Amino acid sequence: MSAVAQVENHQFQAETRHLLDLMIHSLYTNKEIFLRELISNASDALDRLRFEALVRPELIDSNHDPRICLEADRQNRILTISDNGIGMSHEEVINNIGTIAESGTRALRAKMSEGVGDARLSELIGQFGVGFYSTFMVADKVTMITRRAGEETATLWESTGDGQYSLAAASKDQPGTTITLHLKPRDPEQGIEDYTDKWIIARIVKRYSDFVSYPIIYKGQQESSEGGTIEVEEKTLNSMKPIWGRPSSEVSEAQYVEFYQQLFHNWDSPLLTIIAKAEGRVDYQAVVFVPAKAPDDLYYHAAEVGLRLYAKGVLVMENCADLLPRYLRFVKGIVDSSELPLNISRQMLQQERQVGQIRKWLTKKILNSLENTFINEPDKYQSFWKQFGRALKEGMTSDFDNKDKITALLLFQSSRSAEKLTTLKEYVESMKPEQREIFYVTGASRSVVDNSPHLEAFREKDYEVLYLVDPVDELLVQYLTEFDGKKLKSISKGNVKLGSEQESEQVDKQLQQKEAEATELLKYLQQSLDQYIKEVRLTNRLTTSPVCLVGSELDYSPQMERLLQMGQQEGRPRQRRIMELNPQHEIFTRLQERFRQQGDDSSLKDYAELLLGYGLLAEGSELPDPVRFNQLVSNLITQTLTTTA
Repeated sequence: MSAVAQVENHQFQAETRHLLDLMIHSLYTNKEIFLRELISNASDALDRLRFEALVRPELIDSNHDPRICLEADRQNRILTISDNGIGMSHEEVINNIGTIAESGTRALRAKMSEGVGDARLSELIGQFGVGFYSTFMVADKVTMITRRAGEETATLWESTGDGQYSLAAASKDQPGTTITLHLKPRDPEQGIEDYTDKWIIARIVKRYSDFVSYPIIYKGQQESSEGGTIEVEEKTLNSMKPIWGRPSSEVSEAQYVEFYQQLFHNWDSPLLTIIAKAEGRVDYQAVVFVPAKAPDDLYYHAAEVGLRLYAKGVLVMENCADLLPRYLRFVKGIVDSSELPLNISRQMLQQERQVGQIRKWLTKKILNSLENTFINEPDKYQSFWKQFGRALKEGMTSDFDNKDKITALLLFQSSRSAEKLTTLKEYVESMKPEQREIFYVTGASRSVVDNSPHLEAFREKDYEVLYLVDPVDELLVQYLTEFDGKKLKSISKGNVKLGSEQESEQVDKQLQQKEAEATELLKYLQQSLDQYIKEVRLTNRLTTSPVCLVGSELDYSPQMERLLQMGQQEGRPRQRRIMELNPQHEIFTRLQERFRQQGDDSSLKDYAELLLGYGLLAEGSELPDPVRFNQLVSNLITQTLTTTA
């Protein structure tokens, strides 16, 4: 560089000064990303030179070696970032650096005059030149010299970020841009590190810019191995190998596994590797993985989830949760889009429409891959379901566009087998000819529901019952109400109809007749238990148990009620249940006889409470008064032993 002349002093536009203040104090939460921004701008400049050279070949000589150089001077605390890209002319420096990019100027001025907040302003600022301002977070003074390809003169730009900058004509050996940062002192409390430290620079480049397609060269001084002598070290810091940019036919499975293990620090091989690519209105490339094991925080709401988002190989978001629906939060991977617009900090997305399109395509690709695994590799799908089935079920409550596809992927435990899971399709195919509904029961675990008295009549008829024992199943059945024309029916709600229509009608007539005979007893039991029971009736649901508790069609299940109780600090009022009695059981027969002979016997109320406790314990629910129940049991045992003595 030769001596400069004719220095011009300029004032930043008012909105640009505001931008500088925002940049330094609020917009970027992580100050190290200034380097990512400058490297990204340098990469863009190299791209633009390559594209312009297609029509103007003279812009690039035969010896051109595109690169980005980082040179550190630790003694003087100076960091220099240079590229041999397209460079800028004098006018371009004024338009792109001295002012806010033209695309946002008018909108920004209008919004500033309306008094909108800083958060909204950040969405309106044009993209080019904005990343450059992030340098003032870490530097007291910034100097830039740039020469546009095809021109002989260069322009020197300099500012301390205090509201003004200077311009001067200069000379430069070759086209490109060199930015020199006079760094602020290291200040860990303010998030400012020593950005002349080789290892800090290498870490930042590896994290954000490892896949930039041009070599990022570090130049720094180090002592000679012979001692004393200072020599210049040169080292390429980035791999320049975005695996997603290569045809999948040229990448082996072992290479994808290695990429997954290194990027996500998971040394197990992924269960599935999924490649996605789209060109057109929205261009993107993606490599995503389904891990072999679920992370410990998969169901922890505050866990950070999302894919890594890149723009032309530059990391702009570590965990972009908007790229996939939350029920697919277990998926790891990257998405790279060259066209995706970004806001000022490259940390928030600017146009939800384009993100939504990527989300839609990528979700469909992942579900298709799971479907192929389900059909062609059932053992592998079983492994997937064991780790992530609960999460996939959540999609039924939110992803209505893919509801049918998710439904086909669901697996359920059932009364048919303790080992084999079943699908809804398999369930329907094995239904009895007279069966009209898909039966299910919810509960805390398989052992609880497997011993539920509600199952007795279904077992006798050899009807399969689905066991829904995940907490999410309580929501699932609110959205999955039918399949293949068959309604899903809870065996612990409402009335059940088993067998043919003729059999059901006959059973209903028999129950109505017996209820008519026991009307006064049923009324007495309900009044005795009015705090907990809203109706007492006879049922065909039971074969060996004397009693069970059910709800009406619109009531919560006991499991759902427990979940809601857990979410309330002071607890919710309990639902009043329906008590169903087995008219064939000896207890009912003797109870009916005792009531007929001694309707005013106070022990009848005790028996009612014992039946209530029996029903609650049988379904795995808590007793309202365990001490009272134990006392009643103790009294009954004593009375029985006394009578038989």
